[in-house]
Amino acid sequence: MSTTSIEILVRRLEERFEEPLPGFDGQRRLAPRPRDGWQPGVIPADCRKGAGLLLLYPAGEAETVHTVLTVRDPSLPQHAGQVALAGGAVEAGESPIEAALREAQEEIGVDPGAVRILGPLTPLHIPVSGFVLYPIVGVADRRPNLCPELGEVAKIVEVSLDELCDPSRLGVERQVHGSRAYEVPYLLVGGEKVWGATAMVLSEFLCLLGSAPSPFDGLETREAPDPSTV
Repeated sequence: MSTTSIEILVRRLEERFEEPLPGFDGQRRLAPRPRDGWQPGVIPADCRKGAGLLLLYPAGEAETVHTVLTVRDPSLPQHAGQVALAGGAVEAGESPIEAALREAQEEIGVDPGAVRILGPLTPLHIPVSGFVLYPIVGVADRRPNLCPELGEVAKIVEVSLDELCDPSRLGVERQVHGSRAYEVPYLLVGGEKVWGATAMVLSEFLCLLGSAPSPFDGLETREAPDPSTV
């Protein structure tokens, strides 16, 4: 992936968005096992809509393709401290695309006018928060001037596609919630562990690129009894 320019990647993605999305098969590869309350392809009627921007852009001296993630502020009421796409709730009268662009501007300073939308990934129901996340893939011709929003974003994490596609970045941890144990796959990128809904979105995106992650194939499960540490 390191030799792939942003122009070549965009052409590849434009072609892929003309075809059926990987959908559940892509999402499940980095889904916790079990994933309580999740029925693939089923969106409960009472879910609130959320949107996130998966932004691609060239960065560094070699202008390799990167994307940007956020570490949510620890004071937030939901998913505090977790790694996420820049995004949030879809407001009345907004489309998911409009919401993703607005939230990316508010949270990390991305100029909506500098983003070209390539297409949406598969909506993902997040049972723990009652949201359905609409991931939107977009591209910018140059690296944005990123700035975290105080109280919303604790840290900005820029990740190259080389990192995302590297199988050595995959891992699986055993988390315990109450009396139940879960196997939780993750991506270790930018010094952060990406798991849960964000990892599932990235998993479908990687499948779209032809780099399907397989964290349960031959990886040792590690203990992580305190989920707040991941």
